Amino acid sequence: MTVDDVKRADKGSALMLANEAVVRGALEADVKVVAFYPGSPTSEILDTFGEVLDHFKDYKMQIAANEKVALETVAGASMAGQRSFTSMKSVGMNVASDSMYSIAYTGLNAGCVCLIADDPFAHSSQSEQDGRYFGMTAYVPTIEPSTAQEALDMTKWAFEVSEKHKTLVIIRTTTRVNHQRGMVTLEKLESTPFKKNKWKDVKGQYFTVGSVARAHKAKLLDKTVAIQSDFEKTEFNYIVPGDGNVGIFTAGVCFLHAKEAMQNLEVELPIFKLGTLFPLPEKKIAEYLKSLSTLIVIEELTPYLETQIAAIAKRVNPDLNIVGKESGHFSEMLEYNVPIVEKVLALVLDKKPSMDYDAVLAKAEKLKDILPERPPIFCPGCPHRGTLWSFRQALQQLRIRDDIVFNNDIGCYSMAFLPPNEFSDSMLAMGASLGVSAGMAMSLEDKVIAMVGDSTLYHAALPGIVNLIHHNSNVTLFVLDNSVTAMTGQQFNPNSPFNAGGHPARKINMEKMFEALGADSVTIIDPYETRDCIAPIKKAIEADGFNVIISRRECALYGDRLKKEAGEKIIPSENVKDTCRSIYACVREFYCPAITIDESDGKMVIQRDLCDGCLECRQVCPVNAPQHVEVNK
Repeated sequence: MTVDDVKRADKGSALMLANEAVVRGALEADVKVVAFYPGSPTSEILDTFGEVLDHFKDYKMQIAANEKVALETVAGASMAGQRSFTSMKSVGMNVASDSMYSIAYTGLNAGCVCLIADDPFAHSSQSEQDGRYFGMTAYVPTIEPSTAQEALDMTKWAFEVSEKHKTLVIIRTTTRVNHQRGMVTLEKLESTPFKKNKWKDVKGQYFTVGSVARAHKAKLLDKTVAIQSDFEKTEFNYIVPGDGNVGIFTAGVCFLHAKEAMQNLEVELPIFKLGTLFPLPEKKIAEYLKSLSTLIVIEELTPYLETQIAAIAKRVNPDLNIVGKESGHFSEMLEYNVPIVEKVLALVLDKKPSMDYDAVLAKAEKLKDILPERPPIFCPGCPHRGTLWSFRQALQQLRIRDDIVFNNDIGCYSMAFLPPNEFSDSMLAMGASLGVSAGMAMSLEDKVIAMVGDSTLYHAALPGIVNLIHHNSNVTLFVLDNSVTAMTGQQFNPNSPFNAGGHPARKINMEKMFEALGADSVTIIDPYETRDCIAPIKKAIEADGFNVIISRRECALYGDRLKKEAGEKIIPSENVKDTCRSIYACVREFYCPAITIDESDGKMVIQRDLCDGCLECRQVCPVNAPQHVEVNK
């Protein structure tokens, strides 16, 4: 797939990532305003919208400071009569949910859709949070695709549901859906020019409190009944015919696992494929359950569906044997795959699995014992590596390593808990390092250190910073300023001079902001000058009050891309072997993936194809052996 497939105006078909199919679906629905905060596994949605922004010129886009602002932005656009869309990872809805619950009460105007991506196995998240409960508890209709084609089709349908019932609609996905590829059928793009409305032509009343809230709740319950009636008839809830009185109930990616597992076992069981998570099509489900003796409920994470299915079964088929999490057949942990599903089906059907998966896993465990570990590390040239090295040296020189507490945050720098740094006494959620530091500063004799990135700073850290300054807390804050939201793909943020599509934006002056808030000191360091950073870091740690170190150097990947686009050379470094004394400080203390050891002479070697040319390693080397050479990367 190329971005050209997303842009094409005519009908056809294309191989697409499901995230890209979501974008295409929104474009086919003639979306007019989109807003996002990046987060895996949804980042490609933001990126794709940004890539095609200038091509269409008939929708507006913002990269918001956080998910709450993004949701409020698209809600405001909907109130103003513009179809709108946002997406976020599951924990992003934790940030946005305050407004989401109120939006559910007030309702909206034009179609408004929010995609929430859960992350079973916590591939890139701090928890395996189950986002399905947001829709249920807020009375917001929630749907779930299984394939890239459904991702496109259900996105379009979500706008129709939203507009008909004047409500937000949630699309729930999981990592394996977001990142799957599949052939999708494209309909003709018939977008209309973007046109601003007049409030008097579209206005409504969107507030909720007291007696107004109570009236909204009554309307919300009636609206849910109407939506449930529609969901009873939608084509996205369907039954795959099969043999016997053992059935399967599933949704999302687990539907694909179930189909493949049955193929492996050479059986054909009836499957209820659910597309609407809330409200459930209870009448259709009840009819399906009546003729079954056993039902296998396949869903990742919590027994969200199983609990509700059991309640329906109690009314229409009380003797139904339900196989799922409550029976102990499936776990509430991690993500599922075909072997996991096949083993349960084989057990229930008294059949032999198509292969001995336990033996495969046992062999894999043995291989793990002999394979070298590959812990996550910073990219070549990453400025965070230099910042943390300087921080370690400062602590060693002050001899206070055991007298500090280090509260880390969410970003590339989260890897500070790994060798060679092994910092991080806490790391909870975006911006949490500041609030945690406030409590620790009151409770401990030790020096309290907090660390955030520039994107996290504007996402969720500012209230905590204001709180620390207001209470005269004795905390040193490190802000790792690399100009972009690096971990999710170098997207822009309020610390960038650009916004969506590379359009110019006003960059927030970070140091002036800290000074205006009343920080006791604000010091800017360059992490590529690692030796020079040690003294100001020591000073900030030793000082009383709220002191800020801003470590400023752009993300290496982002910087390299800019150089290549500008036609500039990236000059790699080279270790001068005559100078090298095989001290290995660069290896033991720096962990740069571009650095290896030549087994023939024991000298350090820099791999030119990986080297960024930052020369941070020269700063670490006691004899300054690394230097630049004129070779293209």
